[in-house]
Amino acid sequence: MISSPVLLADLKRRLALLETDLREQSEDPEVAWSSQLRAEHARATERGRTALTWSAWRDGEVAQAGVAWILASTFVRFCEDNHLLDGHPTAGGSPVWIAGPGDRTARAVEHQQAHYEDHPTDNSRDWLLVAFRALADLPAGRGLVDPDHNPVWRAPISAAAADALLVFWREQDDDGALRRDFTDPDLGTRFLGDLYQDLSDYAKKTYALLQTPVFVEEFILDRTLTPAMAEFGLPGLKLIDPTCGSGHFLLGAFARLDAAWQTAAPNLSARERVQKALDSIHGVDLNPFAVAIARFRLTAAALQASGDTTLTAAPAYKYHLAVGDSLLGAQGVQQELDLLADDEEPFAYAAEDLADYHGILTAGTYHVVVGNPPYITVKDKALSEAYRKAYTTCHRQ
Repeated sequence: MISSPVLLADLKRRLALLETDLREQSEDPEVAWSSQLRAEHARATERGRTALTWSAWRDGEVAQAGVAWILASTFVRFCEDNHLLDGHPTAGGSPVWIAGPGDRTARAVEHQQAHYEDHPTDNSRDWLLVAFRALADLPAGRGLVDPDHNPVWRAPISAAAADALLVFWREQDDDGALRRDFTDPDLGTRFLGDLYQDLSDYAKKTYALLQTPVFVEEFILDRTLTPAMAEFGLPGLKLIDPTCGSGHFLLGAFARLDAAWQTAAPNLSARERVQKALDSIHGVDLNPFAVAIARFRLTAAALQASGDTTLTAAPAYKYHLAVGDSLLGAQGVQQELDLLADDEEPFAYAAEDLADYHGILTAGTYHVVVGNPPYITVKDKALSEAYRKAYTTCHRQ
């Protein structure tokens, strides 16, 4: 089982190296991501989504991309050690791409070398993307490394940085045991919340990251979700956390809803029951890697609750978790539409996917609203002004 403090310290050092590498990629005119970033910054500036300078805005994108590479590889490692990808249609058996306890790291290296024989121009970055694609190709895994929005598909690390990341995950102790072993029969994912809170200094400052203590989460759900289930019933019940972070409220709500459905409809199949519980749960967060963690945690919880042992065999559970700014996407008033939209379409950053969850922030559609919103001063002047235009009441500056 993984040691969260040790893993966090190790990954922070690894993230710093990746950010340096990605910053170099972002300034290389021959890298497609560099020109894409400059175009996105120009459009965001024009549309009033940011007033940050190129370098300040770029550093934020670099930080998010670095975390995306760290998290995607962490997700794959967790899946490998807990055999969640066993029977994968493109690999079969008990496949491994990055590492694993026992002889599994050696098998991962053999698998990688066999890939190079078939694709002689590929490097370690391409191999990591093969691993991420294996996860994304599964209906139950696509949202974890979403090819349409996750930065790993457009923000390339160098081959040398990818080599170092593979070496990191394959490190062994003096006794030959894998240094970072995620094996856990309970599929515990709370350690990901620690990563969410403390991995990226940039993200912590920008998003005021702070995990909600369990007793606070339970206290709030006791006084919101539990009485709502009694008053409104389970069918059609809707809960949202519009600043969901790594998903503590969502996980707590899922456990309560799943248990309630077991009591209310004992003849439902486990998968039907799980989907009904998931259908009541909605979350939005501005931070892309927070939403990725929340999706992963709900996926693990759904597997446990349904009795499925692999992502390969699991159905395509539907989640209602979106990346976007709840303050700019919530009201639906004309002044906000004027702010965000032109004659063509509303502006959205590449990582945002609110449009894929139409109506998720429509006011008046939820029985329960919970959350622990960040208390933070908005430093981006354009964003601060955008909030003022969307809301008639703002506090202080």
